Amino acid sequence: MAKNPLQKVSDLGQSIWYDNIQRDMLQNGDLKRMIAGDGLRGITSNPTIFQKAMTSSKAYEGAMGARLMANSKLTPREMFYELAIEDIQGACDAFREIHASSQSRDGMVSIEVSPDLAYDSEGTIREARDLHRRVNRANVMIKVPATKEGLKAIETLIADGINVNATLLFSVERYREVAEAFLKGLEARHAQKLPISAVASVASFFVSRVDSAIDKQLEDQIRAGGGNAEALKDLLGKAAIANAKLAYRVYKQLFHSSRFALLKKFGAQTQRLLWASTGTKNPGYSDVLYLDELIGPDTVNTVPPATYTAFRDHGRPARTLESNEEKAEQVFAALSEHRIDIKNVTEQLEKEGVASFADSFRDLLKAIENKMQVLSTTLTKAS
Repeated sequence: MAKNPLQKVSDLGQSIWYDNIQRDMLQNGDLKRMIAGDGLRGITSNPTIFQKAMTSSKAYEGAMGARLMANSKLTPREMFYELAIEDIQGACDAFREIHASSQSRDGMVSIEVSPDLAYDSEGTIREARDLHRRVNRANVMIKVPATKEGLKAIETLIADGINVNATLLFSVERYREVAEAFLKGLEARHAQKLPISAVASVASFFVSRVDSAIDKQLEDQIRAGGGNAEALKDLLGKAAIANAKLAYRVYKQLFHSSRFALLKKFGAQTQRLLWASTGTKNPGYSDVLYLDELIGPDTVNTVPPATYTAFRDHGRPARTLESNEEKAEQVFAALSEHRIDIKNVTEQLEKEGVASFADSFRDLLKAIENKMQVLSTTLTKAS
């Protein structure tokens, strides 16, 4: 049988992960079918994903009721983590063979620390360690927002031997800092004569949101009649892919260096770049733009459901990531000429990303609280 586009991407050195998890897909066999049929190699989750899953599916109500019967004092936060950890454990078990066959590189399932800890290094470290202990699976990956405060947590957790998904990356500069934290963590662990070969990490570099932010500024200038309209139009939809290509160039520099070569002798893995936020937000662009244009070796693309289905249908697998790196530099030079400050854009996107996940988490906890109240009333009447 001919391979579908998702399977072909794997042959080009990129791993496809799924940016979604919900209890239904674990119970009805969908996840196992995606692993077997599409070559799916991992899963990522975040507060927004769990918010949608737990508020739109009835699959959690039975588990909530059972937990309330066992402990009526559970808080909504405690209830969330009990349910989420159970989902993460189920997904980890489904990917166990891939994790083993890939020498601990793939088969990963990510769960994020509470977004209200994004600017709290010590709080992040404590919760990450607790989540790692509670999930109790070798292929769990703890997501840590890559804020300035998050960098210390990333370094510490890697030194602990905990798999880390450094998330909410928007700038090449911050990516370099994250990679540095990863390397320092590995070096600290190795200095303690602890094994480093099974420590996996990815740096989740967000894509589509960069285009959304920069396109808005370009369109504002076009409407205002400022500058060369054709030159401005030519930059639309170019910034995000250029940003990712420049980050990948840094990846190759860092992980082909003599510094990493010393760690590699003891089995160290590279910290792969993971393309996140790869669903196309502008309907005028290809619905698989951020997959087609970012395929390259030693990378991961975590794909939301609609984009996953679209790429399986009409994706175009080819090694595109390393092409036209010089054009990526030209895009950023042109944006600068048009007074678009990339540093300001990416800093704002990081703040908005943290705030968005925090809002989703609060909404989720409120929804869980409401469900718990209804279930408590039902259980009381039934007794």
